[in-house]
Amino acid sequence: MMHDYLPINRIDMNIRGWKQCDFVYVVGDAYVDHPSFGHAIISRLLEAHGYKVGIISQPDWKDKKSIQILGEPKLGFLVSGGNMDSMVNHYSVSKKRRQQDAYTPDGAMGKRPDYATTVYCNLIRSVYKDAPIIVGGIEASLRRFAHYDYWSDRLKHSILIDSQADLISYGMGEKSIVEVADALSSGIDIKDITFIEGTVYKANSLDSVYDYQLLPTFDSMKADKLEYAKSYYIQYSNTDPFLGKRLVEPYKDNLFVVQNPPSKPLSEEEMDFTYGLPYMRNYHPSYEEQGGIPAIREIKFSLINNRGCFGACSFCALTFHQGRIIQARSHESLIDEAKKLIEEPDFKGYIHDVGGPTADFRHPACEKQTTKGACSNRQCLFPEPCKNLNPDHSDYIELLRKLRNLPKVKKVFIRSGIRFDYVLADPGKKFLKELCEHHVSGQLKVAPEHVADKVLSKMGKPKNDVYREFVKEYNEMNGRLGKKQYLVPYLMSSHPGSGLHEAIELAEYLRDLGYMPEQVQDFYPTPSTISTCMYYTGIDPRTMEKVYVPTNPHEKAMQRALIQYRNPKNYDLVVEALKLAGRTDLIGFEKKCLIRPRTGGPKSNIDGKSGKYNGNMGKAEVQSSEGQKNRKRKTIRNVHKKAAKK
Repeated sequence: MMHDYLPINRIDMNIRGWKQCDFVYVVGDAYVDHPSFGHAIISRLLEAHGYKVGIISQPDWKDKKSIQILGEPKLGFLVSGGNMDSMVNHYSVSKKRRQQDAYTPDGAMGKRPDYATTVYCNLIRSVYKDAPIIVGGIEASLRRFAHYDYWSDRLKHSILIDSQADLISYGMGEKSIVEVADALSSGIDIKDITFIEGTVYKANSLDSVYDYQLLPTFDSMKADKLEYAKSYYIQYSNTDPFLGKRLVEPYKDNLFVVQNPPSKPLSEEEMDFTYGLPYMRNYHPSYEEQGGIPAIREIKFSLINNRGCFGACSFCALTFHQGRIIQARSHESLIDEAKKLIEEPDFKGYIHDVGGPTADFRHPACEKQTTKGACSNRQCLFPEPCKNLNPDHSDYIELLRKLRNLPKVKKVFIRSGIRFDYVLADPGKKFLKELCEHHVSGQLKVAPEHVADKVLSKMGKPKNDVYREFVKEYNEMNGRLGKKQYLVPYLMSSHPGSGLHEAIELAEYLRDLGYMPEQVQDFYPTPSTISTCMYYTGIDPRTMEKVYVPTNPHEKAMQRALIQYRNPKNYDLVVEALKLAGRTDLIGFEKKCLIRPRTGGPKSNIDGKSGKYNGNMGKAEVQSSEGQKNRKRKTIRNVHKKAAKK
């Protein structure tokens, strides 16, 4: 095995003495050979199992030759849109084109297409008609069944159908991709690889499919959003590798999408093996003259200590992608990697993060999960911590101590986020002390997301009282330690369940806190989350009850403005929202008021009692002066109609 970057052209193949690759990995990101990048993990893992893997990074999807630079692989193509969903990568929640792509040389935009996985697969299929194509990564994993697509505002097929791929390796993929590779290597046709956990395939009939649960048909879901909500919750309830059933989604009489149960979690030894592979730990040298890859800056001096998350927030896709069972690396593995970081010439003494989806989850939520899986009918932390939860931070504390005692290490930060309710559930408060004393740099970022319990319940987050208790404990601990350190809360506007009244409640909390966030995250409907299902259907799939969803751009702008009510640019929107919600008591000169009065202000079509938008105008119309005139005319017509009825 040559310790070098994997081949990206024929010259590299010749140096290695290869005439043909076993697999060609096509990816929407630049080639970064680092374990924070999915394409690096999968390609290095296959290499470790004896397979020859070449990389085609960011091919020109308008040029067939770009997909032919390594020739046709012996066993098949692997395709991923990249570390980040290509649509989230390209567009903000307001569907405006982003200006930078951190996974591209010098942050340049336009190096990958929208819906990159599908486009790359169709490009491959146009050249290599019969080559096996296996898709993976976050983009494919979250589109494995029919899904709501926010950017086109419609229900879309499973990505298997639109991409013409043969197989999805969903989730993190280490186990399933090696099994797929071994099956192909043994001579099994790709169409007969129907038996591997963690994969999704197409079937012409169900004659050979056994022990499955049938989902609603695509046509029925397209016709009735209630059917989609039912289907989604069945999928959500079958994400556990021990309890999950085989699922089948019918399309036509001779077309079915079949999902096998998820792969089993990696053991500690398997995690150590995966992260101990011979990565070059940097972007390919060919990018140097192009300005390098910005994304490497965030992760070069960080350590991934776990994967999976039993927090299960409604707006997060981790349950669908990584699962709820925590998988962690050993102390030895992490210390070995830390020693490599220390030897880097540009290491300044700071380990930027020792984390994962949730940094302080170092073991499964309870002992049962390691053999029987996570409960399908209850959450570990929501609405309250389960009585079987084991909120023990002792292993994490020991790991952090070992890392910060390494030579040349000045400070070890925790930046990828902690669960404040999990910290509070640990009765000893040892971790809170350790955190405040050693691992915070002036500010600790936490994610309460909101303060209205009505909204928090839809988010799957703990009640506001829990966050307030954490704030109290955090401040008291810093006081005892003689430190001035602050909390920076992440907040979200316009999540399902949030109307103007709830947005105002959040604004009042920020007023009392004396804090105005510089940035506000509008809820972003991405594939395969509970919150996105609520956004599309207006139904909470967990209860099948209706839920209010703010979808109109003007109403969403008001909710966002309320969080940043001190910004003069938001004044008119804040006044409008307060008047509509009947909260003009917050306009004045008293201490409790959000803003001071002034003359003027726009009209609106928001119902003052419910806080709901009662018009049907699009974004462009709302933002234009002509649109405002049309709304005014429509309002006047509605008033006359109501008067006539009376």
